[in-house]
Amino acid sequence: MSDRARTVIVTGSSSGIGAATAIELGKIGCRVALGARRVDRLEGVAKQVEAAGGRAFVHRLDVADPASIDAFYDAAEAALGPVDVLVNNAGMSILNLLQDARTDDLRAELDVNLLGPMLLSRRAIPGMLERKRGDLLFVTSENAIRPRPYQAGYSAAKAGLEGLARVLQMELDGTGLRSIILRVGPTGSEFGANMDHAKLHKALEAWKYWGVQRHLHWMPSESVAKAVVRIVTTPVEESYVDLVQIMPGGRKKELGG
Repeated sequence: MSDRARTVIVTGSSSGIGAATAIELGKIGCRVALGARRVDRLEGVAKQVEAAGGRAFVHRLDVADPASIDAFYDAAEAALGPVDVLVNNAGMSILNLLQDARTDDLRAELDVNLLGPMLLSRRAIPGMLERKRGDLLFVTSENAIRPRPYQAGYSAAKAGLEGLARVLQMELDGTGLRSIILRVGPTGSEFGANMDHAKLHKALEAWKYWGVQRHLHWMPSESVAKAVVRIVTTPVEESYVDLVQIMPGGRKKELGG
């Protein structure tokens, strides 16, 4: 098995960016631990990973539950061996103005988008330090630098996630471990499938008003997945890319028109 074929955890891998990432990793022969709450969906993704040439392991994971994180991590390493790469991809957003937001919804956004990756990374780091090698990849959002109305909890959590990644870049400097931010723009996935459509309409109007939504174009999840593969297959050297931003293109137009 080549050096590119590493053991990788991908959270939120039942659909969207997570599923596409797992399949792309399968294409280079990786051993992929798939984690999400929808185990039935994970089974389908696992078949695609193995058809692509990789090895897949499925286990339920709720990143908002510390006990679930420990059970998942133990099972993944027992099945596939020591984890080389952790892709913190799971995310969620509940649209609302802050004054209307339920406490439980805000807590869920912080747990899934920030605390979960923090706890997973805390679990991964000791073993990686022993082996003097490992990648911690944080899938963040342009909301981290361009926060949006109706997404106070999500924007705050993604900004915090980038803060966590930067702290780890300092704490892990010189250890052989890499902490990498993958900042993602609008992507076609099931991310917004459960959003309240009436609130989404109001949110889109607000985003356009504040200049944070230039157009309604989306990039496919596969574009982000390919970026993940490029990042984790880059050889460990004296330097590394610590931030990658990937955005969808707008409408094609003639220059000077």
